[in-house]
Amino acid sequence: MYVAVKGGEQAIDNAHRLLAETRRGDPGEPDIGVAQIEQQLGLGVDRVMTEGALYDRELAALAVKQAQGDLVEAIFLLRAFRTTLPRFGNTRPIDTDTMIIRRRISATFKDLPGGQVLGPTYDYTHRLIDFSLQAADGKPPRVAIADADAGAPGSMPRIAEILSTDGMIAAEPTHAQEAPVGDLTREPLHLPASRDVRLQNLVRGDEGFLLALAYSLQRGFGAAHHPFLGEIRLGEVTVVIEPAELDFEIAIGEITVTECVMLNRFNGSAETPPGFLQGYGLTFGHCERKAMAMAMMDRALRWRETGEIPSHPSQQDEFVLYHSDNVEASGFLQHLKLPHYVDFQSERVLLRRLQAEYAAKTTNQDDPNPEARSGD
Repeated sequence: MYVAVKGGEQAIDNAHRLLAETRRGDPGEPDIGVAQIEQQLGLGVDRVMTEGALYDRELAALAVKQAQGDLVEAIFLLRAFRTTLPRFGNTRPIDTDTMIIRRRISATFKDLPGGQVLGPTYDYTHRLIDFSLQAADGKPPRVAIADADAGAPGSMPRIAEILSTDGMIAAEPTHAQEAPVGDLTREPLHLPASRDVRLQNLVRGDEGFLLALAYSLQRGFGAAHHPFLGEIRLGEVTVVIEPAELDFEIAIGEITVTECVMLNRFNGSAETPPGFLQGYGLTFGHCERKAMAMAMMDRALRWRETGEIPSHPSQQDEFVLYHSDNVEASGFLQHLKLPHYVDFQSERVLLRRLQAEYAAKTTNQDDPNPEARSGD
């Protein structure tokens, strides 16, 4: 049985105080503010919001500060806070066709309607440490936008629309507007999971885990090993609700999202003609790498629709969905730091018995005539 350690409560209180001191760092340095984290560490904040399943930049930035920059811990904090919030209604599905686009690129067509909008990206930077940032204390330079209307809604048709005119892309299954949608925040995961539930799981999944699985696909451990980036879109969309007591919709604000479509060649089946098949990813904020990995995994998990045989880990629903949640994975891993004294002692007892049996068996094998020796 577990034995309470004398003075344990005081030791924990001291650990909390030491943690607060460590988190603050040198008192001679200015304390970093939540607003600074929100504005200047925006990509980390966006990841915390996405995997924490709560769009609140200020709270996500506060979680990052509390966790000393440990994003997985910050995601844990935000996810835990989310469970305390009441749900007073449901929004309508966001319409990304009306997105005010700040960035839109495609790797499939050089010249496409609406053009390529590079936007804010590290894609073209040199991976060299910029030491000038150590002394930078002024405002960043203003950047002129060449085409102010480039991101206007309706000016950038989707890649799927372009391909569909040539009959080169498989039609996406439609979802009835009033059909029930799974909710992983209130219901446990059940397998096999429908695509809406899989996407919910993937968007909250750990970016590093999904990135590794997507990389395994690219290296041939899966059917869809060479995807094409159909397009990535970054911009603002309107969030709309329709209160039960009203018969019309109300816009309640805007959020920033990243949307990604990956394309894979599909050679066709008895029910489906050959064509490109889509994988879809959508995240809060600016999270392109996560959206791309999510889209690749969405495609990999659609093997039931295509009649493919799931022969790799990246195609196994249980392996991908159950192990991608970093909150659950982190909690289960860190529970190993709790006392396991009784379990460990039972393991020692078992090992002693196995060692004794092994020693006796080895002795008998080495002795060519054990019966004669026992007679002596």
